[in-house]
Amino acid sequence: MTTTPVIDVDRLNLRYGDFHAVRDLSFQVRRGELYALLGTNGAGKTSTLEVVEGHRTATSGTVRVFGHRPQDRRAVRPRMGIMLQESGFSPDLTVRESVALIGRLTGRTDDAGRVLDVVDLTRKAGTRVAQLSGGEKRRLDFATAVYGKPELIFLDEPTTGLDIPSRDDLWRSVDRLREDGSTIVLTTHYLEEAQQRADRIGLMHQGRFHREGTVSELTRTLPSVIRFTLPARAPGLPLPAALSSGGRAVVETFDLQQDLYALLGWAHQHGLDLPDLEAGPTRLDDVFRAIESQ
Repeated sequence: MTTTPVIDVDRLNLRYGDFHAVRDLSFQVRRGELYALLGTNGAGKTSTLEVVEGHRTATSGTVRVFGHRPQDRRAVRPRMGIMLQESGFSPDLTVRESVALIGRLTGRTDDAGRVLDVVDLTRKAGTRVAQLSGGEKRRLDFATAVYGKPELIFLDEPTTGLDIPSRDDLWRSVDRLREDGSTIVLTTHYLEEAQQRADRIGLMHQGRFHREGTVSELTRTLPSVIRFTLPARAPGLPLPAALSSGGRAVVETFDLQQDLYALLGWAHQHGLDLPDLEAGPTRLDDVFRAIESQ
């Protein structure tokens, strides 16, 4: 298998007049991985993806997709599927016609019936787009993105407007595409989806990469937290803790297992219960809050 990255971005800059939206951004997406490009509002991730998808021209820097410039549509577009936040389908076309049209425009081949079955829209094949619900339109967006099983698929907020069963169905379809070798680039505000599914994550803030790595690498940059209510007349704690007036204690630690063991041993030694005890690793949304507070 080739080690050449599917996406290679080197010192990308993008300006809108005096506004510098993307600043010296460099990253790669490897073949077969699910890469989540996330960011705070206005971070520049949408502008970045528009350049990578070939919809916008960079001010400076180099972008390659499959080794080609994104604007080289004949080389790139048949190998790429894109699910945008909002579809641009004609309301007068039927679901089947919309899927078939994307196939003709992209040069990918597939069976429209197969794709509609994958996204559970078979019974809506003859329905006009204008008559679809919001969730059905999102499933149609997904169908057109995965038509022809493209090698590279961009999923921009793919589960917005979907109920839980439909979300699960979509992610099962993504899993099958990955098993077949597709590379996925995801943007989402549902951080738990990225935390559960992404191989690597790039976090953007104010046009730059703030951090990049696996979920474990990103969350290890912040301490885990142990919370509990300190019993009255308890002896001195074995760990540094922040105490509130109501007796609530918060311990921040970079060694959760060891410090939790010490705390429970201390409680057992002194015959204490620790009401409302909870402990857990840092989550991706904690990393986001830390970025936004800077």
